[in-house]
Amino acid sequence: MATNRALGVTVTPQQVFQVLRQAAQTSIDPLGMVMPLSNAQWAWLTHPQELAETTAGFYARMVELQQHSWQRMLGLPGEDVELPHPDDNRFADPVWTESATWDLTKEWYLAFTHQIQDMLYQTPGLPSRERRRAAFWWRKWLNAMAPTNFLLTNPVAMRKAVESHGESLWRGWANFIADWQAGEIRMTRPDDFKVGVNLATTPGKVVMRNRLVELIHYAPTATQVHRVPLLIVTPWINKFYILDLTPKKSLVKFLLDQGFDVYITSWRNPDETMADVGFDDYLTEGIEAAIGTMRGISKSDRVNAVGYCIGGTALAIYLAWANRKYAPQDVPVGCATFFTTLVDFHKPGDIEVFLDEGSYRYLVAKMEARGYLDGKEMAAAFRLLRSNSLIWHYVVHGYLYGETPPPFDVLYWNMDTTRMPARMHAWYLRNLYLDNQLIKKDALTLAGQPLDLTRIVQPVYAVAAADDHIAPWRQAYRLMNYVSGPKRFVLSSSGHILGIVNPPVHPPKREYRVGAAERHDNPDVWQERAEAQPGSWWQDWVTWLRVHSGALVKPGPVASRAHPALADAPGTYVLEC
Repeated sequence: MATNRALGVTVTPQQVFQVLRQAAQTSIDPLGMVMPLSNAQWAWLTHPQELAETTAGFYARMVELQQHSWQRMLGLPGEDVELPHPDDNRFADPVWTESATWDLTKEWYLAFTHQIQDMLYQTPGLPSRERRRAAFWWRKWLNAMAPTNFLLTNPVAMRKAVESHGESLWRGWANFIADWQAGEIRMTRPDDFKVGVNLATTPGKVVMRNRLVELIHYAPTATQVHRVPLLIVTPWINKFYILDLTPKKSLVKFLLDQGFDVYITSWRNPDETMADVGFDDYLTEGIEAAIGTMRGISKSDRVNAVGYCIGGTALAIYLAWANRKYAPQDVPVGCATFFTTLVDFHKPGDIEVFLDEGSYRYLVAKMEARGYLDGKEMAAAFRLLRSNSLIWHYVVHGYLYGETPPPFDVLYWNMDTTRMPARMHAWYLRNLYLDNQLIKKDALTLAGQPLDLTRIVQPVYAVAAADDHIAPWRQAYRLMNYVSGPKRFVLSSSGHILGIVNPPVHPPKREYRVGAAERHDNPDVWQERAEAQPGSWWQDWVTWLRVHSGALVKPGPVASRAHPALADAPGTYVLEC
């Protein structure tokens, strides 16, 4: 123990060690890659009995795999000992099964991969969070070392090179150079799409613009529209047009054709001048300002609102804020819909591997230096969560096979990244992801109002996606346990994007489960009770939304004298790089 006499402060060795440890984490291992792996290794060494049992099981599998190897080498048939996971398409080509050499290459790689992953997930004496982080980073390394990623251990790549007389390799080299110049592994060609030309083409006008957001009001397509207008609060982590891609995929166009009066937020792509923009600004200058404009144009006392991802989290916060700020009869939102929205961040999915105190301090330091978090850094993190499908697939097909990525509007949108203001994003990470404060009554105060989700009494319709790794559906269901009004919950098939961008088609491509939700339910109880339906949940939502949207009336003006048209849709903010 040491005492600084000038300040009268006593410092213990433990405190000194903690400070040094935090400094090391922030500067040497900011993303927590090394420590979880070291901790897992030490945990196994200090549990010799469990290690011996696991080693014995692995030895038995190796004996079985060795016998299989001898059979294949002698030209005898044999069932595979190690199989890829059902969603692992790396070894889909028949050569990985028909050729003994490549079959054994595949199986030995999978055997060691599965063993390491299983051991990390079963590490004794280690918290589950640490086990998941260790397994995640080992999985990234194992994915990178897959034989499919290298020319001389990928029989498909070598076959294509021979068949094309080396042309596939030259094309692959050109693809690599183009990606290197672009600073990213491209999933589609940037020239295939242009916002406002073949994406985000639904007609409308920008009717409000401030330093943070443009509000787009779409021109009606039906002869009559519901009196209560609909606001879509989009996530500012990405650009708004994911909900207005091509006409066949556009949720906006679908709603217009169903007779709804639709507005949408198009957030500005912040730069260093917006470093001090906070989450409360997104509430007041974003959602509150948009609602005020809508009420002014439509002459409706209330609007209905939709929030997607962080836009949904912001909408939930706004509703808690508005139900505290206004008298019950004056709350300006009649009903709310949430797409893949988290309010309880206790188990936020795979993204938690990037979030601890060390990584938080590292990110905050970077954001304070620049004033924002660069969009490409965030996109790289999300792609790393699914590295085989979002990184190595494009390395193999682009560099080894020499293929040009096909046009895909969703992937183009995914590459069209946005930045995060430093103050807002630091608040978001600290108070929601790390401290999980939103579910605690009045623990957070924004724009002068304490937040309590139980004050939300408006009818709620919530949609989650079964394969969502960004907002896991069971965690998204937790919203139902806090809001107090009537609730309807939908579990859509597919993931975070395609579970939402899910237009009705015939025959149906997807399915969903739907049913009323109660505050005391847990997700598994709800799932047992919910009704399975084929197709898109969009039609079920429209039926629910009509009940809360007022009578059908003649469409009003897109803009007004008080709120004139400032630009044609899709506006100017969405075009900012």
